[in-house]
Amino acid sequence: MAPSPRTGYVIGAVAVAGLLLPPPITALLIVAVLAGAVVDAASVRRVPELVRRVAPVLARGVESRLVCEAVEPGRGRMRIRQPVPWDLALTPSESDDRLDASLVPRRRGRHTLPAMAVRRDGPLGLGRWYHRAGEAAEVLVYPDLPAARRLALAVRQGRFRDPGRMTRGPLGLGTDFESIRDYNSDDDIRQVNWRATARLGRPMSNQYRIEQDRDIVCVVDCGRLMGAPLAGSLTRLDAAIDATAAVALVADEVGDRCGAVAFDAAVRRSVSPRRSGGDAVVRALFDLEPISVDSDYELAFRTMGGAKRAMVLVFTDLLEEAAARPLIEAVPLLARRHAVVIATAADPDFERLVSTPPERVSDVYRAAAALDVLDAQERVAGQLRRAGADVIEAPPARLGAACIGAYLRAKSLARL
Repeated sequence: MAPSPRTGYVIGAVAVAGLLLPPPITALLIVAVLAGAVVDAASVRRVPELVRRVAPVLARGVESRLVCEAVEPGRGRMRIRQPVPWDLALTPSESDDRLDASLVPRRRGRHTLPAMAVRRDGPLGLGRWYHRAGEAAEVLVYPDLPAARRLALAVRQGRFRDPGRMTRGPLGLGTDFESIRDYNSDDDIRQVNWRATARLGRPMSNQYRIEQDRDIVCVVDCGRLMGAPLAGSLTRLDAAIDATAAVALVADEVGDRCGAVAFDAAVRRSVSPRRSGGDAVVRALFDLEPISVDSDYELAFRTMGGAKRAMVLVFTDLLEEAAARPLIEAVPLLARRHAVVIATAADPDFERLVSTPPERVSDVYRAAAALDVLDAQERVAGQLRRAGADVIEAPPARLGAACIGAYLRAKSLARL
């Protein structure tokens, strides 16, 4: 309970009027105003019943709606405020009578919306009462699923363009012949059926069926290097999980089995490959955070080493040559049985330092240091390729598309 600013204004007015009134009357009026403020506040002392409507599952960086309002209008005016943790952005955070706000999650994971804070003003506007209404609620923030779904839709509709290929075919050629059809401008020249073209007098193409029921396993490093920031609040692990979600949804789209392994010094999550496994992979990985330990690649690879042949997509960081040594030593063990692809997010800060003309001597030193790091990364990538793995490096926003391109190329070449 507390007096409102109006109470102070009224008491001030009474005090000014007291210059013309007898002191006992002035004191009596002030007491009456204070008593009125107490009675006014007591009239709204009951905790209001509020309802909060918000989606239980959100996506990082994607706007959602949050509404807080009273079940029944009460006496006097009500001010509603929804406190939020720092990794959720709410605009506006408070409003009179009804809060209709935009909620944008900044980080993946499990987040708690605290109980709502309510200030109720009495009917006279002299007193007010502060309440905590409702219960705390947990919201789950998934990776950037809308971007992943857009990529999966592009694959389904044949609009996906592989950044790693110069040809324009949507899914690769496949290896199983299905039918002959009219040629279209997006077809690879290798699809042209020259005999049918000569016989019918118009260009004809072979239609190949992309094999299904293949396995793809996303192996996600959660060690210390994956906590490095890339852009804003985005970390390397965020970029890896975004890309994993995109690959998993595409695997569902093309009829393959998708699984995942998340690890640091120990295996933290494991999802065996399964049909329509995209949802299971996202649910298993969405709340992972990096830990300040060195990652045990050999342990992670042993976890899936006995599985049937699969494409193994390893998300990690290659910026530290010494830290990548265990990965280089472990890859040959995995490459004997599986098609291995190492994926890493390019750091835009390093690219900017190298490409921007220096203006000061300190800029030259920074550019030289960045160039040393990039050279070390290229040496690591070369050693991984010699060990039998393909290596993908792409900016965070395009890492998912680059991984999908590598996945579809492997399918078209029957490497799975």
